[in-house]
Amino acid sequence: MPVNKKHDEFYTLDMTTGWEVPAGYPAGIQQKIIAGGLDEENRRGTRTRLLRFAPGVYTTAPFSHEYWEEVYLVSGDLIVGNDANGEGGKSFPPNTYACRPPHAPHGPFKSVNGCLLLEMHYFDPV
Repeated sequence: MPVNKKHDEFYTLDMTTGWEVPAGYPAGIQQKIIAGGLDEENRRGTRTRLLRFAPGVYTTAPFSHEYWEEVYLVSGDLIVGNDANGEGGKSFPPNTYACRPPHAPHGPFKSVNGCLLLEMHYFDPV
Protein backbone atom coordinates (compact mmCIF):
# COMPACT_ATOMS: atom_id res chain seq x y z
CA MET A 1 0.00 0.00 0.00
CA PRO A 2 1.41 3.42 -0.88
CA VAL A 3 1.93 6.06 1.79
CA ASN A 4 -1.29 8.05 2.15
CA LYS A 5 0.24 11.50 2.61
CA LYS A 6 0.19 14.29 0.05
CA HIS A 7 3.24 16.27 -0.99
CA ASP A 8 3.36 19.43 1.13
CA GLU A 9 6.17 21.95 1.10
CA PHE A 10 6.82 24.27 4.03
CA TYR A 11 3.77 26.26 5.05
CA THR A 12 2.60 27.87 8.25
CA LEU A 13 0.24 25.72 10.29
CA ASP A 14 -2.87 27.42 11.63
CA MET A 15 -2.49 26.64 15.32
CA THR A 16 -5.87 28.20 16.21
CA THR A 17 -8.19 25.84 14.28
CA GLY A 18 -8.61 22.14 13.52
CA TRP A 19 -8.09 20.83 17.06
CA GLU A 20 -10.27 18.03 18.46
CA VAL A 21 -10.28 15.75 21.48
CA PRO A 22 -9.20 12.24 20.41
CA ALA A 23 -11.54 9.40 21.36
CA GLY A 24 -10.85 8.17 24.86
CA TYR A 25 -8.89 11.26 25.98
CA PRO A 26 -9.93 13.88 28.55
CA ALA A 27 -11.16 17.26 27.29
CA GLY A 28 -7.84 19.06 28.01
CA ILE A 29 -5.95 16.99 25.43
CA GLN A 30 -6.42 17.85 21.75
CA GLN A 31 -5.03 16.61 18.44
CA LYS A 32 -4.53 18.29 15.10
CA ILE A 33 -3.94 15.90 12.19
CA ILE A 34 -1.37 17.48 9.87
CA ALA A 35 -0.81 14.66 7.34
CA GLY A 36 -2.30 11.33 6.31
CA GLY A 37 -4.85 9.23 8.12
CA LEU A 38 -4.88 6.05 10.16
CA ASP A 39 -7.46 3.32 9.52
CA GLU A 40 -7.24 1.36 12.77
CA GLU A 41 -10.04 -1.05 11.86
CA ASN A 42 -8.31 -2.21 8.65
CA ARG A 43 -4.78 -1.79 10.08
CA ARG A 44 -3.41 0.52 7.41
CA GLY A 45 -2.31 4.04 6.86
CA THR A 46 -0.02 6.54 8.47
CA ARG A 47 -0.65 9.88 10.11
CA THR A 48 1.27 12.75 11.58
CA ARG A 49 -0.40 14.75 14.29
CA LEU A 50 0.20 17.37 16.91
CA LEU A 51 -1.08 16.52 20.37
CA ARG A 52 -1.34 19.17 23.07
CA PHE A 53 -2.04 18.95 26.78
CA ALA A 54 -3.52 21.86 28.69
CA PRO A 55 -1.80 22.60 32.03
CA GLY A 56 -2.61 20.09 34.76
CA VAL A 57 -4.39 17.61 32.49
CA TYR A 58 -3.60 13.90 32.81
CA THR A 59 -4.71 10.49 31.64
CA THR A 60 -5.49 7.75 34.16
CA ALA A 61 -4.56 4.44 32.51
CA PRO A 62 -1.81 3.12 30.21
CA PHE A 63 -2.36 3.08 26.45
CA SER A 64 -1.71 0.23 24.02
CA HIS A 65 -2.51 0.14 20.31
CA GLU A 66 -1.98 -1.87 17.14
CA TYR A 67 0.32 0.61 15.34
CA TRP A 68 3.85 1.95 15.63
CA GLU A 69 4.17 5.33 17.31
CA GLU A 70 6.96 7.90 17.35
CA VAL A 71 6.62 10.84 19.71
CA TYR A 72 8.72 14.01 20.00
CA LEU A 73 8.14 16.47 22.86
CA VAL A 74 8.33 19.87 21.13
CA SER A 75 7.63 22.14 24.10
CA GLY A 76 6.47 22.06 27.71
CA ASP A 77 6.73 19.24 30.21
CA LEU A 78 5.45 15.67 30.06
CA ILE A 79 5.19 13.27 32.99
CA VAL A 80 5.05 9.56 32.13
CA GLY A 81 3.74 6.92 34.53
CA ASN A 82 1.53 8.94 36.86
CA ASP A 83 -1.18 7.13 38.80
CA ALA A 84 -4.96 7.41 38.30
CA ASN A 85 -4.97 10.56 40.48
CA GLY A 86 -2.25 12.27 38.41
CA GLU A 87 0.43 11.73 41.07
CA GLY A 88 3.98 10.43 40.58
CA GLY A 89 5.69 9.45 37.33
CA LYS A 90 8.87 10.65 35.62
CA SER A 91 9.09 14.14 34.11
CA PHE A 92 10.63 14.76 30.68
CA PRO A 93 11.73 18.08 29.14
CA PRO A 94 11.45 19.27 25.51
CA ASN A 95 13.54 17.47 22.87
CA THR A 96 12.64 14.06 24.30
CA TYR A 97 11.73 11.24 21.89
CA ALA A 98 10.03 7.82 22.10
CA CYS A 99 9.51 5.06 19.50
CA ARG A 100 7.00 2.35 20.39
CA PRO A 101 6.14 -0.88 18.57
CA PRO A 102 2.56 -2.18 18.45
CA HIS A 103 1.08 -3.32 21.79
CA ALA A 104 3.73 -1.54 23.92
CA PRO A 105 2.04 -0.25 27.07
CA HIS A 106 2.79 3.45 27.71
CA GLY A 107 1.54 6.18 30.02
CA PRO A 108 -0.48 7.37 31.77
CA PHE A 109 0.58 10.94 30.96
CA LYS A 110 0.37 14.34 32.63
CA SER A 111 1.62 17.84 31.94
CA VAL A 112 1.99 20.37 34.76
CA ASN A 113 2.41 23.45 32.54
CA GLY A 114 1.06 22.08 29.25
CA CYS A 115 2.97 20.60 26.33
CA LEU A 116 3.02 20.08 22.57
CA LEU A 117 3.94 16.71 21.03
CA LEU A 118 4.63 15.75 17.40
CA GLU A 119 3.52 12.16 16.73
CA MET A 120 3.79 9.78 13.80
CA HIS A 121 1.59 6.65 13.73
CA TYR A 122 1.83 3.85 11.17
CA PHE A 123 1.16 0.19 10.55
CA ASP A 124 3.85 -2.28 9.47
CA PRO A 125 4.42 -2.59 6.60
CA VAL A 126 4.00 1.08 5.83
